[in-house]
Amino acid sequence: MALLRASAASLVLLVLTGCGWAPYSRVGTLEAENRRLGEESRAQLAEIQNLRQHSRKIEDQLLQAEEDLAVFSERYGIDRQKLANLRRERENLREFLTHSRQMPLGISGQLAELAQRYPSLHYDEQTGISKLDTDVLFDSGEATLKPGAEKLLREFAQILQAAEAQDLKVMVVGHTDNQRIRGREARHQYPTNWHLSAARALAVADVLQQLGIDGDRLGIAGYGPHQPIAANESEATRQANRRVEIFVMSPEVPIVGMTETLTNLY
Repeated sequence: MALLRASAASLVLLVLTGCGWAPYSRVGTLEAENRRLGEESRAQLAEIQNLRQHSRKIEDQLLQAEEDLAVFSERYGIDRQKLANLRRERENLREFLTHSRQMPLGISGQLAELAQRYPSLHYDEQTGISKLDTDVLFDSGEATLKPGAEKLLREFAQILQAAEAQDLKVMVVGHTDNQRIRGREARHQYPTNWHLSAARALAVADVLQQLGIDGDRLGIAGYGPHQPIAANESEATRQANRRVEIFVMSPEVPIVGMTETLTNLY
């Protein structure tokens, strides 16, 4: 019986060693290697399973992305059309405003030439705005034009009386700095800078009317210190804010309070 068991053990060793003899320690090593390979195989199978699940997830995400892209493309096409419409409307509005503000070339050229001869007059050919420094027109705290100011306004009025300028509207706007009006007498006559700016605009408009500009073409406004073009930090910047602006506009430009330019309102 013992001999039989020994023969069986020998047979096992022959099988494990490829029909060759091997020591018992070699059998343990082979068994350990076999277990390691089995574990690696199971790990690889698990990794393959994870990769398959990840692949399905990626496929689902890709499908969702394609669906989102289709929706976005459709929406983008609509938004792009809206954007194109808005751009077209803006261009139409810009063209209308450009046409509305356009001044006859002859008048614009004459006003530009007048501004070159009078440094106190600043003319913007794009908007038709003429700006006069009030220190040249008025003494401090006063709304009575200086004697030398009428010469400039006379030439200005002559330009606006030309045949090609007869339809142009004129808005005179007064501005001041933020300094309190000096002198009790001046403050009694002009309690605030608002009063002073409106009085100065009225003085300029009165002279223009006296020089031949029809009153139905004229309008005035006073903003006091509330529309500065520079910070009131020094005498130089305050002087820039003391100004009278004369807006020369075509009949198509709406002017608040001027009924013939606001036909839809009346």
